[in-house]
Amino acid sequence: MKGKDSMVKDYRICTRCIMDTSDPDIGFDEKGVCSHCHKYEDVIQGKSYLKKKEPGALESLIDEIKRKGKGKAYDCVIGVSGGVDSTYTAYVTKKLGLRPLAVHLDNGWDSELAVSNIEKTLKTLQIDLKTYVIDWEEFRDLQLAFLKASTPDSEIPTDHAILAVLYQVAASQNVGYILSGHNTATEGGGVAAWSQGHGDWRYIRSIQKKFGTKPLRSFPRFGPFRFVYYTVIKRMKWIQILDYLDYEKKSALETLQKELCWKYYGAKHYESIYTRFFQGYILPRKFGFDKKRIHLSSLIWSGQMSREAAQEEFAKNDYPPDLKEQDKEFVIKKLEISKEEFEQMMRLQPKSFWDYPSYKKIFHKYNWFMSVYHFLQRK
Repeated sequence: MKGKDSMVKDYRICTRCIMDTSDPDIGFDEKGVCSHCHKYEDVIQGKSYLKKKEPGALESLIDEIKRKGKGKAYDCVIGVSGGVDSTYTAYVTKKLGLRPLAVHLDNGWDSELAVSNIEKTLKTLQIDLKTYVIDWEEFRDLQLAFLKASTPDSEIPTDHAILAVLYQVAASQNVGYILSGHNTATEGGGVAAWSQGHGDWRYIRSIQKKFGTKPLRSFPRFGPFRFVYYTVIKRMKWIQILDYLDYEKKSALETLQKELCWKYYGAKHYESIYTRFFQGYILPRKFGFDKKRIHLSSLIWSGQMSREAAQEEFAKNDYPPDLKEQDKEFVIKKLEISKEEFEQMMRLQPKSFWDYPSYKKIFHKYNWFMSVYHFLQRK
């Protein structure tokens, strides 16, 4: 392991965004611009974001969704969490004249503000809601298993369950379109070393088998066979609807607050108590990185924030010490562990996704697999 002086000496930060060597796989060109900036320009923006902004693309998509949904109770499904992106997606779908069914995954960690935001939004927009309440004992055991596995991926189980539930509900309603709040403008990058495996059921199952105590009998799952069933046989499409718009976060916030009486919760993904604690306490303290870097860098790439403003925002303390301590006590109590057990897990040697079995290891040519995935999504 490198000494402290060496780590300080080797530290670098991008000259364009605020990504730095807290991502161990980051690279820099001769001008000091990082690999994430180049990926956004060359892959994400160039091949996906701008392509979907072709004249008439949105209108054609909406016409298609309406036509295929004719005679059905709903023509699309949307996920709602109470956060900015999912709430704005709900707002947009109604403005576009669609008939969405909103789906919410209750994993036991919703903040009161998130619940209030969901209720006010859907009531105002007159959107029906289906809530999937996860089996708490199973889920608690799975979250503990991930903490014991000592990877920075403890949010993977929730993300995986949301993915699975959205497809399940859409299939049960015979709806062919899932409109996602995920978008290029505010989520234009990802850091593999920080988190991966969201759709990898083998990875989740392997963690639970090694560190858990309860079988995952009812936990929503999404593996390769179900992927083929939904996308090839059922021909369902996952649409990032906000990529078809000029999605600007500040403007979206103002719209939601003005028209839906929606309230902001402090930072990205902080509508969940566990997410707030995991991202604001566990990740920086144990793994040495802060996801705010990639979130703010995405706003730089999409032209919504200057590098200087992003640096100022990053330096702000949006997780007050008293709230942090309150969340810590709540999380420990809800997970039914002692403070000593929690600290023991915090002291475990950090591991990574690659230390455990996964489908990604099987698909050793994963880029080829993902090319097939995107091809099928366009069909």
